[in-house]
Amino acid sequence: MMKFALFVALSVGIVSISWKSLKNRRSHGFFRFFAFELILILILMNIDYWLERPFAAQQIASWILLTASLSLAIHAFFLFISLGKSGSPDGQSANLRFENTTQLVTTGAYGYIRHPMYCSLLLFAWGAFLKDASVFAAVAALFSSVLLYATARVEERENIQRFGGEYEAYMKKTKMFLAYLF
Repeated sequence: MMKFALFVALSVGIVSISWKSLKNRRSHGFFRFFAFELILILILMNIDYWLERPFAAQQIASWILLTASLSLAIHAFFLFISLGKSGSPDGQSANLRFENTTQLVTTGAYGYIRHPMYCSLLLFAWGAFLKDASVFAAVAALFSSVLLYATARVEERENIQRFGGEYEAYMKKTKMFLAYLF
């Protein structure tokens, strides 16, 4: 019951942040909302196992993914905020304020992958899955991955509209989530 109450409380926060995106099914934030919800489900579903058997291979792999996720998220967010030159939002935009950049960020992790923040969420989802791998957790992690892929694809369309040929050239030089692979 406590997990359900926590899920509802945290979901209210996610809904309040994502409200504009939820009204616009064509925005990247629409898909991102559902990915966040599935990741929240993964966390709460497996929270009882986060510190269990700390030296088991599965737990070590989980902590590696979670640590990589946090490191990448901090790095990418710092670059995005410091180099992206946040502009004023378009009145129709469902973007969060910090997402309205006027400068394409192409250094650091962004020099290799176009979506390091979504990559960090992928790593986090699979790290949370490994805490107690189950069929339901695998389905949640897989669907969150599909939703993050959809989020990135929609965002790329938005970025082409925002940055034009500069973003298209950037797409040719970088991978979506995993440097040199995908």
